[in-house]
Amino acid sequence: MKIAVIQFPGSNCEFETKRAVESVGMKAQIFRWNRKAKELRGYDGYIIGGGFSYQDRVRAGSIAAKEPIMETIFQEAEKGKPLLGICNGAQVLVETGIIPGINPGEVEMALAPNKMEKEGRIIRRDYYCNWINLRQEVEGRRCVFTLLLNKEEVLPIPIAHGEGRFVSRKEGLLKRLIKNNQIVLRYCTSLGEIKEEFPVNPNGSLYNIAGVCNPQGNVLALMPHPERANWLRQVPSEIEGEWAKEKLRAWGKQGLMEGEGPGRKVFISMKKYILMAHSSWEEG
Repeated sequence: MKIAVIQFPGSNCEFETKRAVESVGMKAQIFRWNRKAKELRGYDGYIIGGGFSYQDRVRAGSIAAKEPIMETIFQEAEKGKPLLGICNGAQVLVETGIIPGINPGEVEMALAPNKMEKEGRIIRRDYYCNWINLRQEVEGRRCVFTLLLNKEEVLPIPIAHGEGRFVSRKEGLLKRLIKNNQIVLRYCTSLGEIKEEFPVNPNGSLYNIAGVCNPQGNVLALMPHPERANWLRQVPSEIEGEWAKEKLRAWGKQGLMEGEGPGRKVFISMKKYILMAHSSWEEG
């Protein structure tokens, strides 16, 4: 199994994403945006990682979304291959229209600048970096990157973005996404409670949306960074919840500290899906 980690000018998370992929037993290669796009066809999956592609000019992800390499990536995703966009990668997928993909190719959502609200007031805007909690909103099998997650399971994952607020002007889109079970992950408390205000909702995102998949479930736009929560040692001891308790129990035991963190489930799920689906791609 070989994963292409796409590198655009301004990407800055490709190496840690590569290590996260390799930690679950898959091969990973950093694939520059200006290589021959046809070479992508030899990969089993794709990840567009975080950073500031093209310095976030115009809008975050908007220029990278127009690169010719994206057309080949989408063609491969249409075959069922997994495609994960993390942070800036999520912005790229939304700018292309593959997410949410109700009408493929049509841009139906945007990731707007952060707007943190509390008690009816805007208390902060723009870039924010912290650990937050995500709640699995649907059955894990709905999306190939959450196969190992149970419905309503809570994961602590870090965020680091300035434009992560899912919004849409399209009438009825939110209801349709909910009906289709495409809203995979939402911001919540450590107990799984949904609260619309900051800091539980860290960016003002519509419906507390943190991750949205396409109708087929093999493409996910995810604003938080699972690769930064791939090892238990990365989990802060001071956050609330079971993962912090597990970190404290592992304190002083290097083998345990190098064990699985909450974000690794995303990459293990990706591997599991590829193992199940590989034969059908070869036939196709």
